[in-house]
Amino acid sequence: MVAPEASRNADRAQGLARDEFALERYRYILQQIHAVNENLHRFLAIYQTLATTLVTAVLALFVGYREWGIDAATARGGVVGLLVLTTVVAAFTATLIVVGALTWLDYRHEECDLTDEMVAPDFRKRPRTRNLLRWYETYVLVFIVVSVLLMWLLAMLFLLPAMR
Repeated sequence: MVAPEASRNADRAQGLARDEFALERYRYILQQIHAVNENLHRFLAIYQTLATTLVTAVLALFVGYREWGIDAATARGGVVGLLVLTTVVAAFTATLIVVGALTWLDYRHEECDLTDEMVAPDFRKRPRTRNLLRWYETYVLVFIVVSVLLMWLLAMLFLLPAMR
């Protein structure tokens, strides 16, 4: 009589430990999803700050190169160099955003696996990549790409030809 009761108590303790572990893992997953979401805003702020600073330097060089006694060819090289640096910053930021989105997808799938096992199958719907147009990361990436292309276009059409 004692052995079956001890076995039930051991099974109950094991079940409680498993549930507690699953709950802690779920909290961790939700915390990581939140951190990934916050990182996007940090990356965008860094890009905006650096791009604004570099483009300001481009415009300052364009406006002041004659007054500062800089040769036109050197000034054009400086403009191109600063735009290349802006493009590198944009590429790095875009890479961080893409990696963050992939990390978010991974954590969401793990969250769904956990809730499928601990709560009920299909308790949470899995994220779908076809919903890409609803993700704000998509529009941040579009903003970065368009802003870099626009900077290059404006420099090629207006700034560099005027620096003769």
